[in-house]
Amino acid sequence: MEIPASISTVIQQQPYPILFAAISGSHLYGFPSDDSDYDLRGVHILPVTEVVGLDTGAETIEISEIRDSVQIDLVTHDVKKFFLLLLKKNGYVLEQLYSPLVLQNVPEYEELKFIAKDCITRHHSHHYFGFAASQWKHFEQAQPHRIKPLLYVYRVLLTGIYLMQTGVVEANLVKLNQVFNLSYISDLISQKLAGEEHSYLSDVDIAFHQTEYQRLRDRLQNSYAESQLPESPTAKAALHDLLLRLRIRS
Repeated sequence: MEIPASISTVIQQQPYPILFAAISGSHLYGFPSDDSDYDLRGVHILPVTEVVGLDTGAETIEISEIRDSVQIDLVTHDVKKFFLLLLKKNGYVLEQLYSPLVLQNVPEYEELKFIAKDCITRHHSHHYFGFAASQWKHFEQAQPHRIKPLLYVYRVLLTGIYLMQTGVVEANLVKLNQVFNLSYISDLISQKLAGEEHSYLSDVDIAFHQTEYQRLRDRLQNSYAESQLPESPTAKAALHDLLLRLRIRS
């Protein structure tokens, strides 16, 4: 995909060294509209002087601005905060780390991706249950019904099922549907790609999607029950070692 030059400029202007920065959101999920925001996510490294003293640096940096007619939303976490999130059942940070749309990284990024495989547990399913429920609520309550929340419902549930079955983080709905072969997904994606970010469904069978939503929730529950993924992460020591090396070098 073609990346606007303004995105690279924003990343280069960050005040701290970047461990990695990648694209998330609709561009990662496979259904960006022409007017979709660019959601950038990543990890910055605070220097030791801004960690051990009384005046500490920002654990999270958030920037939302328009550059060259492009809406850019950037969020980065300090490396320690990000590592602590990895040790929880947080699907967001896994998807950010394993995004194939990487904009900038240092050599330790590949090491982190290897270590983070030992952060993935069967209890990450709870993240996807919760996210799907909130998106279904948005879809069901909005009048008229928007395409984006419905696509999020399916993307989230399929990501969760695939993760439970394989231990692999895949957030792109187009690629997921090559595995699950749900006939209606391609049509929904086509409508989203052809319209605006907040476009609506002109004709929608709510009862059908309600049935599919519940069916996929049940499938996620079964995948969780049958998953061979571990009960808890085992990467804490390796993350601790990597954090010390990154912090000292900074």
